[in-house]
Amino acid sequence: MARGQKKETLTPEDRLQAALVPESEQPYPVPDNWCWTYLGCVSDVVTGGTPSKKHPEYYGGLFPFFKPTDLDFGRHVVEASEYLTDEGKMVSRIIPEQSTAVCCIGSIGKCGFLEVEGTTNQQINSAIPKFNPLFLYYYCNTHYFNEELWSKASATTISIVNKSKMESCVFPLPPLPEQQRIVDRIESPFAKLDEAKQKAQDALDSFETRKAAILHKAFTGELTAQWRKEHGVGIESWEKANLGKYVDSQYGYTESASQEQVGPKFLRITDIQDGVVNWANVPFCKISDTDFERYAVSQNDIMIARTGATTGKSYLIVDDVTAVFASYLIRIKIKSPKLQPQYLYGFMQSQMYWGQITEFSAGIAQPGVNAKKLKEIILPIPSVPEQVEIVRIIDALLAKEQQAKEAAEGMLGQIDLIKKAILARAFRGELGTNNPSEESAVELVKRALSN
Repeated sequence: MARGQKKETLTPEDRLQAALVPESEQPYPVPDNWCWTYLGCVSDVVTGGTPSKKHPEYYGGLFPFFKPTDLDFGRHVVEASEYLTDEGKMVSRIIPEQSTAVCCIGSIGKCGFLEVEGTTNQQINSAIPKFNPLFLYYYCNTHYFNEELWSKASATTISIVNKSKMESCVFPLPPLPEQQRIVDRIESPFAKLDEAKQKAQDALDSFETRKAAILHKAFTGELTAQWRKEHGVGIESWEKANLGKYVDSQYGYTESASQEQVGPKFLRITDIQDGVVNWANVPFCKISDTDFERYAVSQNDIMIARTGATTGKSYLIVDDVTAVFASYLIRIKIKSPKLQPQYLYGFMQSQMYWGQITEFSAGIAQPGVNAKKLKEIILPIPSVPEQVEIVRIIDALLAKEQQAKEAAEGMLGQIDLIKKAILARAFRGELGTNNPSEESAVELVKRALSN
């Protein structure tokens, strides 16, 4: 369209030319009876909005008010995280069912297919289809569309794609019958993939539950019931005692961390991630020889976070490393041969331990636990041989659970790759469903322009 030329003065031929993507700007080849157009030509794009919170009468009804998190349901978006009354509906932009809602602020590209009429907040642009609704939805799930959205995002603190930029995204348009054939070819394998994905996700979600169950059985004696029977030992051999009976505790060293190699490694709370420390990324600190002797870590020391959101999280030193520990950590050093460090560390992953940590932090504005409180923790103590057996069984069972978790994660990643591959082929016309004799999709564009 010529600069300054009004839409009303364009001839039908000019309008059609403006609606088709020039060959030099087409991302990739498509079949001859397809055409490249723009999202704004195949749909009406509507930006959502939030009814004023100053009017509580707008909220609490039955009309769905969709937000970005609701789009996690993908192909089947029905439930909303919030609902509007009839009054709220009247001041909202109504999005009809079978529209595709696309997050265009923050989580750019996340999209969902609305199976019910509703409205959205301002983080979502909705594409109301002029042709096949599901064809539009599945294209919005392609890697290419997602990449184009990100390329159009405003360079601000929070990435934003406005209505006009979303409308300008290119769109591969086949004839109407081919759109349905492509949808049919996508829906069948996707339904099976989604079923497999749900099973993998369920397995992943239940990992922590299964881990907690294993640890509960370990520290109530259930895991080693057969072992005790074979060794002629009863559960009465277990004692319950305060942690302080078996350990010494110490607060860490106060100093600033440095990326320069000016001293030993300086272990902080933030360096402990999911029970693992990547020592290569741990910074250094300056420290005198006297203080180093006092704060140097040794194998089998247990470090415990004493403040903040990580209060109670622990780490068993297994590496032979030259390091000291920071002041927001408490070091637990076992002083009795009746308590094995691996057994104690396993106990510190259990709900028995965490229940007591939570109780210690109750009523405190900033979560925290001190060395004195830690020593009050009550733990079950079996004989050393049984502790060794418990650790062995825990390690074996959790190793299997970890394998299952990694398999589930791998399955989820594989399913996503398969979906992307199917979509890539579908929107290139490579599924073998195209009929070259069908009317060119350019005629669809003409009809869309005339409406």
